[in-house]
Amino acid sequence: MRRLIENRFGLLALVLIALAAVYGGAFVSRPAPVRVAPVQPVKAAIESVSTVCPDPGGATISAVTPPGPRGSGKAEVLDGDKPVTLSEAGRLWQKTAAKDADPIRVVATGAMASGLEAARISRTLSGDARGLSGVRCVEPGASAWFVGPGPAAADLTLHLSNVEAAPADVSFVVYAGEGLVVTEQSTGMVLKPGEHRTVKLRDVTTSPLVMGLHVIASRGRVTAAVEVLLGGGKGADWLPLAGEPATRVVVPGIPGSAGQRKLYITAPGEQDTVVQVKAVLKDGSYALKNREDVSVPAGATTTMDLSTGIGGQPAALVLTSPIPIVAGLEITGTGDQRDVAFTAGAPSIDLGSVVADGRAGKTQTSRLILSAPFEAATVQVQLLPKEGAPSAPTEVAIPAGRTREIKLSGDEKGFSVVITPQPGSGPVYGGRVIEEKTSSGQLITAQPLQMARTWALVPPTTDSPRTVLP
Repeated sequence: MRRLIENRFGLLALVLIALAAVYGGAFVSRPAPVRVAPVQPVKAAIESVSTVCPDPGGATISAVTPPGPRGSGKAEVLDGDKPVTLSEAGRLWQKTAAKDADPIRVVATGAMASGLEAARISRTLSGDARGLSGVRCVEPGASAWFVGPGPAAADLTLHLSNVEAAPADVSFVVYAGEGLVVTEQSTGMVLKPGEHRTVKLRDVTTSPLVMGLHVIASRGRVTAAVEVLLGGGKGADWLPLAGEPATRVVVPGIPGSAGQRKLYITAPGEQDTVVQVKAVLKDGSYALKNREDVSVPAGATTTMDLSTGIGGQPAALVLTSPIPIVAGLEITGTGDQRDVAFTAGAPSIDLGSVVADGRAGKTQTSRLILSAPFEAATVQVQLLPKEGAPSAPTEVAIPAGRTREIKLSGDEKGFSVVITPQPGSGPVYGGRVIEEKTSSGQLITAQPLQMARTWALVPPTTDSPRTVLP
């Protein structure tokens, strides 16, 4: 033993054996690892809503809070000097605004804010503005995306409102077919509290035939909406808000009527991309022949004609890209004089959705186009009439990878629609389309479904010093 200790190599071997014994015992006796559950967002009730209905002159303004458990709360339509109180949940309120009306605010607090929805729709039978034109009334925000025809192809008006108590600094960026368009007129706008402003995009940048538009409030919050007049009997409508740039975008709510279908895709980043396009139709999901993908240059907007692929079929589009994109679709009606409508990338309606304005009658029809691109889905659809009691909900099943078109047989005096996904349902995407037959051609307007202003998913809070430490 002494010889072993005196031998330096032997001593090293003894040390290694001792260390192995210590660490081996620690390894065998260590406690099982603690599993940390993933942090899930918390569902919190919406307690305050403020929306702005842009350019309401001559349009019908609709507002509704869906029925449900109620507490104290208040909802008002701020139209000029005479606010109107919405006192009853589940009852559609409508009014035709005066020709010279300023943007109308619809606000709510407490229980009446839960699910509050508002929209404006106008109907014009002659001139450059001929058509049905509708838009969901807009919430203030710091960022808004739009995609569609550019100022060289249409008369585009950007409507901005600052309903906050502080000034707002606003700028916007245009992504044209040839790339990013930068002008001095698109920066440095300051909107005072309560100020409304319109910007003719043709006065700012005249060249783009197609565009992606990003409106940014670097300070404060604004509402933004874009009105489109194609002119020459080609129709008019509003561009819906498109979802923020994402690597997977679903463009829902494409009606089954005939007519042209034009896809717009913007790649706002600094890399070119190739976007894979898949259609979700009533009989299945598949890539369209010779339209499986589309190349989009960095900082530019590209179009693709899908008329022969999805024309005449209710549909949604699933776009997949390695870099974030923004997308929308132009829907053209039929007849001697055409009308136009737009839909855009939208989220799944996991928390439900509310549509403020539906129409039905001898010449007008309203439809829901619901798609389940990834998993089978089930929703309940309930109509809220302008007069009388709400109808009983109807359950609608959508097979996986399919689109269904549902005709809404509502009251001719007007109605709202509540769509509620059922427990276990897969993601649902959708839109509401209103069509009207006239002697000169079809009128049409569309609105992609957005998540109802009922709940918000907020990150959970924890009691930690990191909350206040830099």
